[in-house]
Amino acid sequence: MEVSSLKTKLSKLSVNKKYFVVSIKLFIGFGLLWFIISKIDPTEIISSIRNANIFFLAAAFSLVVLNLFIQYKKWHLTCVNILGEHDKKKALYSLFFGIAGGSFTPIRAGEYFGRAIEYKDKSFIQVSVATLIDKLFLLIILTFVGSIASIFFIKIYYHVTFYISLGLFAVIFVLFYLLVMLLLSKKFWNYLSFDFFKSSKRLGPFFERLKIITELDRQYSAKMIILSLLLYSCYTFQFALLVAGFSNHYRLLHYLWAGNLVMFAKTVIPSISFAEIGIREGASIFFLTRMGELSSAAFSASIFLLIINIMLPSVIGLLLLFKKNNA
Repeated sequence: MEVSSLKTKLSKLSVNKKYFVVSIKLFIGFGLLWFIISKIDPTEIISSIRNANIFFLAAAFSLVVLNLFIQYKKWHLTCVNILGEHDKKKALYSLFFGIAGGSFTPIRAGEYFGRAIEYKDKSFIQVSVATLIDKLFLLIILTFVGSIASIFFIKIYYHVTFYISLGLFAVIFVLFYLLVMLLLSKKFWNYLSFDFFKSSKRLGPFFERLKIITELDRQYSAKMIILSLLLYSCYTFQFALLVAGFSNHYRLLHYLWAGNLVMFAKTVIPSISFAEIGIREGASIFFLTRMGELSSAAFSASIFLLIINIMLPSVIGLLLLFKKNNA
């Protein structure tokens, strides 16, 4: 009876925790939505689009080809090294299916299912681990660079003292070093897979397979770091070009800085929306208005970045998926 009662209490506690987390996410989501609505005038958005510099917009649109090519190279490299799959066409289709799946699911969870469609001979856990590793390199770079950009932002715009800024830099570098060492530690993954999650039928096998991180080939890791840096640079440069296009100002270095801040905010703030709509726009308005730009230009740049990098590739993914189902 006592065991049954304990299980019931734990179950209720778990449900309450889920409701609490969802409530917090809703609060953040509606807060961001209110912030966006209060900051922009629809007529200003229309005006920024009408008066946009076509050259900068065209340059941003053209970079989507490079963006997708780098994503494909990263994913194919991961498929070869993690899944043992060398088929380039499969990797390409899997990538587009993943983009389409992630575009209409919160925190892009559908991307994991989308990428698994093309690899029916692999388990979902195998493809999920490969997808997570593929994303991990970009995530580490984004977090590190975004943290540094954030420190400069609060130093300049909130007049934080030199010594506090220096201390924050030191903390970021130490945490980054510890994170990398932790990810490469076999003891850490053994603890997760055998001790912490050993009773979980779903998470146990997942973390057991994720231990492959500690055995990654150095050449693979070096290539992934380079490709992730290129992809991250492509994202932020697209954003900078769009802001320049909609604002008709050409402070590209400031816009690259803002792009880093927006990507960082989008990563650390929990998302409940489809394709992270709301967080990207709210962050764009917040940072760019502090830098002296109009909220309408910030909003337009953010929305067009979504259209270029998520919506258009998603349409291609859906067309390929439809073709596959009718083949």
